[in-house]
Amino acid sequence: MNATGKMPATTLDNPLTATTATHGWGVWLWSGVLLAIALLCLVLPMLIAIGPEDTDWLHLSLGPSLSNGHWLGTDEIGRDVLVRACYGGRLSLLIGFAASLIALVVGTAYGVLAGYCGGYVESAMMRLLDVFSALPFLLLVVLLLTLFERSLPLLFAVIGGYVWMDFARVIRAETARLRIAPFVLAAQALGASHLRIMLRHIVPNLLGLALVYLSLLVPNAILVESFLSFLGLSVDEPSVSWGAMLFNGTLEMDSAPWTLLVPAILLSLTLIASQSLGEVWRVRLDPRASRA
Repeated sequence: MNATGKMPATTLDNPLTATTATHGWGVWLWSGVLLAIALLCLVLPMLIAIGPEDTDWLHLSLGPSLSNGHWLGTDEIGRDVLVRACYGGRLSLLIGFAASLIALVVGTAYGVLAGYCGGYVESAMMRLLDVFSALPFLLLVVLLLTLFERSLPLLFAVIGGYVWMDFARVIRAETARLRIAPFVLAAQALGASHLRIMLRHIVPNLLGLALVYLSLLVPNAILVESFLSFLGLSVDEPSVSWGAMLFNGTLEMDSAPWTLLVPAILLSLTLIASQSLGEVWRVRLDPRASRA
């Protein structure tokens, strides 16, 4: 308690995150939620002999039921909502992790180079990053999807190219701090090359931060893909993602609301679990939060 009689501010601003981080079970809780969703998307379609585009003409816009084999109902053309949600989860998770890995590699390389060089090089690289951030993302996406054939690698590159910029700023700031650390100055005094110092001394000390931030990049990438799918700019049919299901669900909201609720619940759980897991790891690895 400070002189004003108030408790000092800490990084534990979120009550749920503070509780899970303090008791140590937050990592297991959110990891279990993510694992359960991933297993549901991977395993369940193998157990049900129904494809995402298979149509049951006898059960159109059927509500959730355990008696007819469509546990979470069907859409307006008789496709099983649960099966489509599982296949959509596969695609959304794949795009989220692949785009995040691209952002991780590009952001780490750019941030380390800018933070280590310092001076005019750092200023020029960060001003260039500000220019990239100011570009209209949606317009660039539409342009790229118009010029090139729509495909998964293109989506990986587009989404990864969008979410890496904030991560690069974080890495640049941490690299600037490590640049004057005693072990880096000792390596420079021993004649180690700049490339060796960055690869052997700076990057390994950034891995913890990078892995924590990766758990925050994944939900961001999934959210961007869902936004693109909702606008019809993601993968084409017959491929399906949670964003595409949300778009179709809005069209059937009056007659079959479960077609919107199922992907919305799965997407929300994935985003909440991923962001909470990253926040818990950030709090647990922050010495100031640990002391608080």
